[in-house]
Amino acid sequence: MSDASPNVVWSRMIPVEQIGPVPGPIYSRGGQTNPHSGRHLEPRRRRLALVDLALRVLLALALLVFLVLAVVPHTGWYHAETVLSGSMKPYFSPGDLIVVTREPARDVRVGQVISYHIPTGDHHVQTHRVVAVVRRGNHPLVQTKGDANEARDPWTARLNGSTVWKVRLVVPRAGSLIVWMRNPIVRIATVFLAPLLFALLALKRIWRGSKEDAPDEQARVARLD
Repeated sequence: MSDASPNVVWSRMIPVEQIGPVPGPIYSRGGQTNPHSGRHLEPRRRRLALVDLALRVLLALALLVFLVLAVVPHTGWYHAETVLSGSMKPYFSPGDLIVVTREPARDVRVGQVISYHIPTGDHHVQTHRVVAVVRRGNHPLVQTKGDANEARDPWTARLNGSTVWKVRLVVPRAGSLIVWMRNPIVRIATVFLAPLLFALLALKRIWRGSKEDAPDEQARVARLD
């Protein structure tokens, strides 16, 4: 006959060290348990992360445009010019952006589209196609014509200097953006207000992030005695 009482259930004792600390319930500010605390913040944090990513991308693009159009051209590697007339349609149209690079003047040939100062009037810069090379050499004489014009330009131009600017790239409609950015109001907004806006958004993000982390810290409270 067994000495054990039928009402007693024997089990193997497990040391406390093997079990580890028993997690207590999580309390909200009102003292009620809140096992799902923090989950409601996840969508907001994801939105903040997306906004932060969008701001970073926008800032990177703005910096890239500033470097490409305002900084690098001063090195002399290339120039970016806005098309104002339709004399070269359909090759490029008003509002397009053309990128020109240097080429030795002695290498100019018929068919190339070059930018040069016209020899008459206000000597403004014009970008037309070379239709004839009257004289070659280090300072060639050329005749030009707009693709959309019926007649040649009424002059023979001497290309001064050792190089000439040749069209390498046409970016449709990008010139209109440059003209818009040259507006004094837009320039002030770009130079002063845009950095201020980014700074305010960054501060707001830091403030909201610290404010939302506070409830999580308060929620991790042990059971009250």
